[in-house]
Amino acid sequence: MKIGLFFGSFNPIHVGHLAIGNYIAQFTDIQQVWFVVSPQNPLKEKKTLLADYHRLELAYRAIGESSLFKVSNIEFNMPKPSYTIDTLSYLVDKYPQHKFSVIIGSDSLESFYKWKNFETILNLYRIYVYPRRGNETHELMHNINVKIVNAPIIEISSSFIRQAIKDGKDMQYFVTNEVWKYICEMHFYEK
Repeated sequence: MKIGLFFGSFNPIHVGHLAIGNYIAQFTDIQQVWFVVSPQNPLKEKKTLLADYHRLELAYRAIGESSLFKVSNIEFNMPKPSYTIDTLSYLVDKYPQHKFSVIIGSDSLESFYKWKNFETILNLYRIYVYPRRGNETHELMHNINVKIVNAPIIEISSSFIRQAIKDGKDMQYFVTNEVWKYICEMHFYEK
């Protein structure tokens, strides 16, 4: 099966993530999208991050019973911070029957050169790139293993949702019902 790996902190996972995953599963050759919840992105600060298990729970609640999506906690038991190349190597060994690709936003191409062993990723795996405003062109877009996906530009971010909740705003339509219930029950992002 062709699996697209959508890495992220998912702090919280929101409808934009799901829309991108859905678009890729419907309009490319990717058959299933795995949301890989990353305990710690080496290029991001950890101070505003919910505990790993809470973000994992939010991801499970977000996808529900979807056959297009799967949630993965594969990086929880790997050394921190998480490096994509290590996760890919592990998944290829564990699931030799699958063909893995990476899903990233065009904004991530700006920092792709900072990724550990980025050349190896670029040579061995297909990279599906969805558009983000202000990042429409990049030299890596011309690489044979980079596939530009003409998905809609979705301008929702987890940081926007966190700040809005902190400011007392109702953000229930930016996340799924089950995710919103859990955020409210646990009083996430309020302080």
